[in-house]
Amino acid sequence: MDPILFNVESGVAFITINRPDKLNSFNRAMALQLQNILDQCAADESVRAIYLTGAGKGFCAGQDLAEVVDPEGPGMQRILSEHYNPIVQRLRDIAKPVVAAVNGVAAGAGANIAFACDVVVSKSSASFIQAFSKIGLIPDSGGTYTLPRLIGFQRASALMMLGDKVSAADALQMGMLYKVFEDDVFETESKKIALQLAQMPTKALGYIKAALNASATNDISSQLALEDELQQKAAATADFKEGVDAFLAKRAPQYKGQ
Repeated sequence: MDPILFNVESGVAFITINRPDKLNSFNRAMALQLQNILDQCAADESVRAIYLTGAGKGFCAGQDLAEVVDPEGPGMQRILSEHYNPIVQRLRDIAKPVVAAVNGVAAGAGANIAFACDVVVSKSSASFIQAFSKIGLIPDSGGTYTLPRLIGFQRASALMMLGDKVSAADALQMGMLYKVFEDDVFETESKKIALQLAQMPTKALGYIKAALNASATNDISSQLALEDELQQKAAATADFKEGVDAFLAKRAPQYKGQ
């Protein structure tokens, strides 16, 4: 069974983590294949948005622990430096919007990979858990960076230390998610978001992402200077011209991602 399913349709790269019998927990083959696919998406101009989800009942249960304890396995240091850290870095660096469509439990690294995406939506039946402390580990895959920024220091600290399971409704209320959809319409509605993003000015969305990335560490003067720089780049795109022309002509714009 291919651990990652991948196809491109209508400008969207649909990526499905595909180990449903293991709740899509990661092993080395899956992690390396996902990195390669993300690199393909970054290089392919026909890809204007990315949709990441899981097969079966879960989104991703994190790391396959059998690989961690395998004496012939990669070991914890390589799992972080060669598997998860490169995945999270790619998700943040790729100049295209990434939608995490959380179709079931997202635990450990699975949750934190979702939180590294640009738009996170979930089924109403999905749940999220920082499972690391339950086995004597700390949150990784960028969780200690992203989660406090999403929900605040106190809540992030409590969830990471206690390892509580968080329902989709509570995750939405806390600010982890953009939207929650009922299970029967989840696939349709979540894909609509990715398809909409794929029809928008792709370069401008990439510049938005770059500005948000920098805002975590910039002071206000540095951020204003970056906004100035990125706005000049956005204003030089063909899509900006198309957007203005369409507005003045009172018609729908036809963006090409250029």
